[in-house]
Amino acid sequence: MKKGIYGILRGTFLISNDSFKNWRIILFISGLAVVMIASAHSADQKVYEIARMTNEVKELRSAFVDGRSKLMRLKMESTIIEKVSSKGIETSEIPPKKIKVKAQE
Repeated sequence: MKKGIYGILRGTFLISNDSFKNWRIILFISGLAVVMIASAHSADQKVYEIARMTNEVKELRSAFVDGRSKLMRLKMESTIIEKVSSKGIETSEIPPKKIKVKAQE
């Protein structure tokens, strides 16, 4: 047991005759570590992108609601009467009549 621990600490398992097996395992584990780090980095980037897009959606939704409320105020009859009265147009006292056109044969 004591000899095995000293061997690991001194690195003799890397330079012995059968060290090729040990190097293959070390390289494999190193490759897996690189893949894991890259995967975690990619996941973090996606989380940041999702957060940015969520904030953008909230901003666009509030701009849409604000524009819709402005449009509702502009479409009100009282607002339209105020805007056209400055041009000399007034509301008609006589209600409109329907005009029916008969098809000619």
